[in-house]
Amino acid sequence: MNYPEKARRVIQLEIEELQRLHARIDGGFTQAIELLLACVRGRGKLVVCGVGKSGNIGRKLAATLNSTGATTVLLNVGDALHGDLGVVDPGDLAIMLSYSGETSELLDLLPHLKRFGIPIIAITGCTQSTLAKNADVVLDAHVTQEACPLNLAPTSSTTTMLVLCDALAMALLEARGFQAEDFAKLHPGGSLGRALLTRVSDVMRSGDQLATITPETSVREALQAMTKARSGAAVVSNPDGTLAGVFTHGDFVRAFQKDNAISEKAVREFMTPRPISIQAGKLAAEVLATLEKCRVDDIVVVDEAGKPVGMVDTQDLTRLRLV
Repeated sequence: MNYPEKARRVIQLEIEELQRLHARIDGGFTQAIELLLACVRGRGKLVVCGVGKSGNIGRKLAATLNSTGATTVLLNVGDALHGDLGVVDPGDLAIMLSYSGETSELLDLLPHLKRFGIPIIAITGCTQSTLAKNADVVLDAHVTQEACPLNLAPTSSTTTMLVLCDALAMALLEARGFQAEDFAKLHPGGSLGRALLTRVSDVMRSGDQLATITPETSVREALQAMTKARSGAAVVSNPDGTLAGVFTHGDFVRAFQKDNAISEKAVREFMTPRPISIQAGKLAAEVLATLEKCRVDDIVVVDEAGKPVGMVDTQDLTRLRLV
C-alpha cells in the first residue's frame, strides 16, 4: 500500500473542500462579523456551543477568541440545561456548531437561548436544518465528500468548520483594530510573551556595541569598527546623522571576491543603501516578523526622526530566547 499517496489523497480532498468554502463566503459572513463586533463592543460575551467533533472545533474557536481579547465562554450543552445557563446574559451572542444542524442536545438548548433574546450564529453543513432555521445568521460549512475512504469519519467537514471559525476570529480581530500590543497583554508567558512584551530598544545594540561609520569611511576602517564592536555589520550615517546605509561582512566578502584591493576604497561603493530599519519603540515581535519576511541577519534601529540609534542582530534574539 502506498501510504504517502493515501496521505496526498486526504490532503487533496480537504484542499478541494476548502476551495469550495472559499468560493461561497458571502454577505452572511459580513452579517456574522457585524453581530460579533456589536456584542464585543457592547461588553457582551460570546457563547460557543457544540457537541462531539463540532464541540472540539468550538473549543478551539473559544480559545482563539479569548486569546485575541473577545471574551468567550464554552458552554457545555449537557450542563447548560442543569444550571450552567447562568453564564448567559442579555447582550451576549451564541455561536452554535453542528454539521447536521439536527443535534438533539443543541436543539433542546435553542428555546432557552431564545428566551434571553440573544443573536445566534449557526455554523452548519445543512442550511435547511432546524438549527439554521432558528439562527439569525447561518454560515455554510457543508462538504461534498469526507476525506475518509468510507465517507463516514468527520474529516473534510471538521477541517472546513475549523477554517471557517478561524476566518471568523481573524476577521473580527481586524474589525476591532486588535494590535500586537493588545495580544502581548494576553500572552505574557514563554518565548511568545517575551517577544511581545519586549521593545526593540530593549534588545538592540548601541554604544560601544554599535559600529557607526560614514559613507566616506574606508573599508579597512569599517572592518576595524566592526571588529571592535564585535558585530557583523556597521551602520552608515550621513553627516547630518540620517541613515545612509549598512555595510555588512557579507558586503565585504562579495566585493573582495571581485577586487581584493578594496581596503582603502570608500564604504559608499559597497554598502547597502536604504537598508531595512525599525523604530526603537516597536515591539521585538515585529523584528522577528521582519527577519523572517526579508531574510536578513541585521536590522538598523532608528528614532522617530529616522536617525540610527542601534542595531538588532539575529544572534541577540536567540541569546535573549526570543526565537
